Amino acid sequence: MPHYDVLIIGSGLAGQSLALRLAEHRKVVLVTKKALADSASGWAQGGIAAVLDDRDSVGSHVHDTHVAGAGLCDPVTTQFVVEHGRAAIDWLIGQGVPFTVDADSGIGYHLTREGGHSHRRVIHVADATGAAVQATLSEKVRANANITVLENHIAVDLIVGAKIGMPDRGCLGAYVLDIENGSVVTIGAEHTVLATGGAGKVYLYTTNPDTATGDGVAIAWRAGCKVANMEFIQFHPTCLYHPNAKSFLISEAVRGEGGILRLPDGHRFMPDHDPRAELAPRDVVARAIDFEMKKHGLDCVYLDISHKPADFLKTHFPNIQARCLELGIDMTQVPIPVVPAAHFSCGGVEVDLSARTDLPGLYAIGEVAHTGLHGANRLASNSLLECVVFSEAAARDMLAAKRRPAPAPLPSWDESRVTDADEEVVISHNWDELRRFMWDYVGIVRTTKRLERAQHRIRLLKREIDEYYANFRVTNDLLELRNLVVTADLIVRCALKRKESRGLHFSRDYPDMAPVARNTVLRNTRLSRRSKGMP
Repeated sequence: MPHYDVLIIGSGLAGQSLALRLAEHRKVVLVTKKALADSASGWAQGGIAAVLDDRDSVGSHVHDTHVAGAGLCDPVTTQFVVEHGRAAIDWLIGQGVPFTVDADSGIGYHLTREGGHSHRRVIHVADATGAAVQATLSEKVRANANITVLENHIAVDLIVGAKIGMPDRGCLGAYVLDIENGSVVTIGAEHTVLATGGAGKVYLYTTNPDTATGDGVAIAWRAGCKVANMEFIQFHPTCLYHPNAKSFLISEAVRGEGGILRLPDGHRFMPDHDPRAELAPRDVVARAIDFEMKKHGLDCVYLDISHKPADFLKTHFPNIQARCLELGIDMTQVPIPVVPAAHFSCGGVEVDLSARTDLPGLYAIGEVAHTGLHGANRLASNSLLECVVFSEAAARDMLAAKRRPAPAPLPSWDESRVTDADEEVVISHNWDELRRFMWDYVGIVRTTKRLERAQHRIRLLKREIDEYYANFRVTNDLLELRNLVVTADLIVRCALKRKESRGLHFSRDYPDMAPVARNTVLRNTRLSRRSKGMP
């Protein structure tokens, strides 16, 4: 059984930045479902929000975050993250991230402005910031002798001492499936970190990569951790609408640089919904688009930035322009067809300012975590900032903590009571059904009746999936489906508990905002030993 100082599950910006911060002092293993660079972080186009210009201020960034978060952002967390913004950017620059330069900006780098921000404070690498950051960090991770990378591996469940009768009752590591050969590996660790990203694939339409299946939230829930605010799913207003385009995001920065949302007849509709027009926060814009599409029976609306010079668009949005041209859309001449799509989970596993969960030895960073920064709606480009800031906080906490002794040998994965699956159609059918009814019933606009319908179907699916899981060997598809149905259940349960409309959660039955902002916190009180794997 391999044993490491730190086991990191997930290879996005949160996971890789943590690995690099720890590697000078600890032996680290980084587990990722696909290749090292495959993550939602790599898909981020816009950039990273931080106070870098003297005309901006920490107070202004904090204020904008609170406004977007609809009164639910934790004030201590928000202040903490924003105050550490400049240091986070300096660290990334020190790693070699090639942010777009601008000699006339006063700081040497180009800053853009996105919806909800009162200043230009989003530092970026053209329109492919995430890809550039991931490429830079991945090269360093691969070159570091203290970091072991396990690609094509997916976590099955955490190993919790309290569930297997160990003296140390905290998290002791995880069972991990080698996707290529089908074997389950037992990995022990002094500290285990969930950096698994979000859960966009629980919905039919999403800007997220295929890996975003809610793994970390589901794994932590089964281990007994608290989760919070899962009802707040951010739907990005502008996903490219084209039959040959899968999950291609049209960056928030397109609206920040002057893009206008129009109906097919050319009418600019955002001023009809909000005085901030296209620069309103994402939840406002997404609901406005959803309203106009339903009102007029449209398949999409149009984002028009053709009034900007062609050279400007080529410089600022080269990847968006290239992808649109591949599909026959010249954004310098015509508007881009767009629709909303599931984009970001504002809730997640409850953590403190050191990224610690309530299970000793377990941390969570990035989109999987609920830090309190995002409140009821994430301010654009705050998520990558959160990843870097909390990776530093987690690293500092682990390095300062008293070393935990390596436990006695952990139990191996037990497959003595399972067989190979007789047919895979159960997985594909349930996957499709889950994503479709989540889109229809738990989308941008909700009702209690729709949520109850979704909950009923989730319970039926969960029983079927649990039975399948208990009898057959695990596969990547089965594990992802199992995690998706748990995540869907948590989203619906949180949504039903919130008797108001706030931020990203809009209910026709409770259209008003409650006078006091409260988090929706769930705790798993029905823990039991697994039907297989653990003794």
